[in-house]
Amino acid sequence: MQCPSCRQLESRVLDSRLVAGGTVTWRRRACDACKRRFTTYERVELSLPTVVKRDGQREPFSRDKLLASLKIACNKRPVSVEKLEETTEALELELSESGEREISSMDIGARVMARLQALDEVAYVRFASVYKSFRDIDEFMREMSKLR
Repeated sequence: MQCPSCRQLESRVLDSRLVAGGTVTWRRRACDACKRRFTTYERVELSLPTVVKRDGQREPFSRDKLLASLKIACNKRPVSVEKLEETTEALELELSESGEREISSMDIGARVMARLQALDEVAYVRFASVYKSFRDIDEFMREMSKLR
């Protein structure tokens, strides 16, 4: 593993643990050259579908984009980063196991909304306001009334 400080390729593993329900291996390493310590995460590479955007454009599924959107929706809410990581991991696994080669961004958004509704209703409304792109306050209020 390449050291992020000096770019040396030789390092030693000091500690290793399973995290995220056993799906990720956390490793604490020390560089043999500069003696700096750094952390790596090892996870199985899943075969994920290509995402088809609203405009028809296709792009690879991005775990980082999904996690970032969850963090934005849950900003200043009592939802831990660990819970968001778990939600991202579960959705990523679900998409991988679906066997689909392509999936619409709308389908991913619907799956995220279902998880957010169970996690935090305010985060759900925040995400829904972007995902559903409400045209006016009436559409927004109809969505809010569904929560009650």
